[in-house]
Amino acid sequence: MYRDIPEGLRELIEPVANGAGFDLLDVIVTRGRQPWSVKVILDTREGDGKVSVEGCADVAREVVSNFDARDTIPVAYRLEVTSPGLDRVLAREKDFIAACGTEIKLQTREPLDGRRRFRGTLVKFASGIARLDIEGRQVEIPFGDVASANVVYKFTRADFARGATSS
Repeated sequence: MYRDIPEGLRELIEPVANGAGFDLLDVIVTRGRQPWSVKVILDTREGDGKVSVEGCADVAREVVSNFDARDTIPVAYRLEVTSPGLDRVLAREKDFIAACGTEIKLQTREPLDGRRRFRGTLVKFASGIARLDIEGRQVEIPFGDVASANVVYKFTRADFARGATSS
């Protein structure tokens, strides 16, 4: 989630993203065997997810230069700069507000009523509380307890229609 991005990484990446006209949603660093993986998720200022490949490439080039100049990642790494995708990440409070009325899957940091994974319709997000309808039952989850959340994309016939294009 956005709030979990280490400050040093945010300070290097966010100005680059903003300068290219994008918002930084999340940075996911996977450590372990080399190369490490650094995934940067961007969105447009409108929040429509329409981040171009060229935009991702431009941001990636500048981020790599910043990382290498400051020796930010101490081992070999692989950088991926991407859009939120079909299962768009909900990383900020404004992402939750925009996703109201859609189905989401959410994982909490600690168990809530004996479980950490939830899937349902995001009915409302207000005052830092996500209200989900899970099979007719309302569940309230504080934003601070959310470890990760994504929209569940619903495929339709139009997604598979001949000549369909993505925008």
